[in-house]
Amino acid sequence: MATFHKLHEMKCWEIARLLTRKIYSISSQAPFARDYALRDQIRRASVSIASNIAEGFERDGVGEFIQFLSLAKGSLGEVQTQLQIAYDLEYINEPTFRRVLDTVVLLGRMLGNLMNYLRSAGVKGIKYKAANRTRN
Repeated sequence: MATFHKLHEMKCWEIARLLTRKIYSISSQAPFARDYALRDQIRRASVSIASNIAEGFERDGVGEFIQFLSLAKGSLGEVQTQLQIAYDLEYINEPTFRRVLDTVVLLGRMLGNLMNYLRSAGVKGIKYKAANRTRN
């Protein structure tokens, strides 16, 4: 797995931002745009994904990072469900649904892989190292 030192180096954050752009695009078109509740909810959930990745990245501990990645995955599940509902209600056509769903699936895989990597890496983070130094 690649190492990253800056948020913009994280591929999953880039994909999360791409997903948000796709969600805003499809939810801006009628009839989706007129369902204000669903439109606003899927937009908030998509923004939450990239935001939680960023917030977790900026934390000092790997445990906190994993926790925020887990929140991002939860929001991704929300987006997937709301996307399915938009398709069921015929707000979007099948090719659009499949195209956005492919991004959702890819991002879910990326987040899961990153979480697994961080769990197995053995690094705890800056806070953990600082706490251990003060105990010795």
